[in-house]
Amino acid sequence: MAEAFVGTWNLKNSEKFDDYMKELGVPFATRKVGNMTKPKTIISVEGDTVIMKTESSIKNTEVNFKLGQEFDETTADGRSVKSLVRIQDGKLVHVQKWDGKETSLVREVNGNALTLTLSMGSVVSTRLYEKAE
Repeated sequence: MAEAFVGTWNLKNSEKFDDYMKELGVPFATRKVGNMTKPKTIISVEGDTVIMKTESSIKNTEVNFKLGQEFDETTADGRSVKSLVRIQDGKLVHVQKWDGKETSLVREVNGNALTLTLSMGSVVSTRLYEKAE
């Protein structure tokens, strides 16, 4: 099922991302840089492992995981979190927990478009990606 998400995805549009980063507790300077970058996300599957790479001019990250198995993750902004990724209703649902807090990152593919919905508390950010040719 994760195969639907496989490919290279380029960020085209972002709404309320600064509000989301602020809710996470990301410092002002880091948020400014985060708002300026247009990352590329590369998703691949090897056996039962999903590999998710995010590349930008500022920072590159890589996360490897098995669906339905909790794993330790260090986020791009430096948080150490417990993560769990599942497929729910055709969406890739990624939940991060740390210090009594929780955020969700939900990816949904529709044709050549990938929508990433980031939620924490009452703050919801939407990031729209387009599949690279």
